[in-house]
Amino acid sequence: MAQSLLRENRTLSALLEVSKVLNSSFDLEKNLSRTMRVLGEFLEMERGSVFLLDEHTKELRIVAAHGLTREQINRGKYRMGEGIVGRVMEKGAPLIIPNLRNEPLFLNKTESRIDKNGISFLCVPIKFKGDSIGVLSVDRIFKDTGITIDEDIRVLEIIASIIAQYVMLWKNYQESEKERENLKFELKGRYSLPNIIGVCDRMKEVFEAIHRVADSKATVILYGESGTGKELIAKAIHYMSPRVKLPFIKFNCASIPEGLLESELFGHEKGAFTGAISARKGRFELAHGGTLLLDEVGDLPLNLQPKILRILQEREFERVGGEKTMKVDVRLIAATSRNLEELVSKGKFREDLFYRLNVVPIVMPSLRERREDIPLLVEFFLTRFNKENNKNISITPDALRILADYNWPGNVRELENTIERLVVMSGRKSINADDLPMNMKMPSHNDSLQKESLQAGIQDIEKSSILDALEKTGWIQAKAARLIGITPRQIGYKMKKYGLSVPSGIQ
Repeated sequence: MAQSLLRENRTLSALLEVSKVLNSSFDLEKNLSRTMRVLGEFLEMERGSVFLLDEHTKELRIVAAHGLTREQINRGKYRMGEGIVGRVMEKGAPLIIPNLRNEPLFLNKTESRIDKNGISFLCVPIKFKGDSIGVLSVDRIFKDTGITIDEDIRVLEIIASIIAQYVMLWKNYQESEKERENLKFELKGRYSLPNIIGVCDRMKEVFEAIHRVADSKATVILYGESGTGKELIAKAIHYMSPRVKLPFIKFNCASIPEGLLESELFGHEKGAFTGAISARKGRFELAHGGTLLLDEVGDLPLNLQPKILRILQEREFERVGGEKTMKVDVRLIAATSRNLEELVSKGKFREDLFYRLNVVPIVMPSLRERREDIPLLVEFFLTRFNKENNKNISITPDALRILADYNWPGNVRELENTIERLVVMSGRKSINADDLPMNMKMPSHNDSLQKESLQAGIQDIEKSSILDALEKTGWIQAKAARLIGITPRQIGYKMKKYGLSVPSGIQ
């Protein structure tokens, strides 16, 4: 009774240890080898092997073993139905050889058993959802006559089931990793320079700068109007750099209310503020080892600028509400549509941070400064949107000439949206001059007048909507900002721009 209880305890300990080993990582051979060692230590098994079916060769080969040399492992290969191992795989049922000396089917391909007398060979299929995916075999030298072969088979079948689950998880993990690498490869192709359209001298200068800076650790700042492709260039730098397999994280400094910026960038600890129910990583932590794009960096509030400077200089920071100093390795790319030097002169941007960001400046030309690229871009977007919409629409020379003469205040983004709209809405085989928006067909000498008129109209509407929201909310800026869908910081800026101040009778 005591011997049986001891045996049961050792079996349970073995199963627990096997589960711990297989849950430790996705290193298949290492973990299966450790599993076989566990069987040897806990269950007194002389040798053990895990065979898995190779989908390409249709052979069973040893992927992990205990008690075998590397040369012996390499010799352990069986075809379906060959020897005891091949037969167990083919039949999907256990086989027990009480004494190997008396078994002619045992081939001993590994040449690991010089004296086969007194060795029992136990072999069970490794099954997943009823299908055999491999074989588990062990040599057993019986020292305790009280132990039956049935007990050993029962334990081995349990372990084979655990191994089967692990192998299938490993295969799914490998497929996911392969898909992830393929996606990164596709992204690398998408954002590589050959796929960024541009033949003009200004764009050639940009391409040359990217090639020079990509392999370095230098901080890059991208200047350019909205819609010129700054994010695309930042991604090209990342995917051409040694950090290509690590994260690319982008963050727009103008899109988040000022009160949340610090938490978004640096993360926070649990309980750091109302609503912080758990710790959270910020963008710098998420980008560790990779690249962080800080878009619209000119909108960073002054109180956060020293923290960005510290990361650039010391590579360290603390989370909001935390005391632990965290180290981070991030390649920073900044982007802005604003004149940072002018902001520095006005005291709205720290001079020391400006110089730390301005290590390698790259200026993105506006579309009106690279008109010779417009036909190439039109063709590129036509091809893409034709494919997406299952169409085959071309553009007439007259329409293309009008597009090339237009000033494109929204730059490449405006051109992209225009071509998509024209392809989607077109009911003909080609885009004609008549299909283009009216403002694009106006004579070029009226462009500035048209732009001024449009801008004045927009400003009147904006001022009126802000004033209306403020009056409705009793001049409480935060409520007015929510009402019209902007941040309190933005509404404060707009009020100053339009000369709107709180009436003296309202506190």
